[in-house]
Amino acid sequence: MALLLDLANIVGGFLLAVALLRLLPRVGDDLGRLAGRAAPIAWVVGVVALVTGGYYLIVHLVSGPRVFHFEVVGIGVGLALLWERLTGRPAPRGEQPTGATGVRLLLAIFGLIAIVVGIQGLFTPDG
Repeated sequence: MALLLDLANIVGGFLLAVALLRLLPRVGDDLGRLAGRAAPIAWVVGVVALVTGGYYLIVHLVSGPRVFHFEVVGIGVGLALLWERLTGRPAPRGEQPTGATGVRLLLAIFGLIAIVVGIQGLFTPDG
């Protein structure tokens, strides 16, 4: 279950950070195409991140030892990816040609943070 949370943080962070990752020289276009192919399943990644983050939040609130940042970031990733489905309002898109500004920039930075937290979670013992 912890692996699902870590992978959801990494993949969801990538989907959120694509607005900034497209600006990278040489690999930006390829990452943009990869994100475009993965965009239809972004809601699945959001559900996995929300469910696993919520599960670990409840477990750590009830039995301890404390709330970790992995689950908080997972819940944030899930909410960001499911924003359009939860609220009915359109989410800011990273595919717009003006680049990452405003809310899209904030989501892209949060996506980069989620990638780092997901990678950290892969190397953190679950015990």
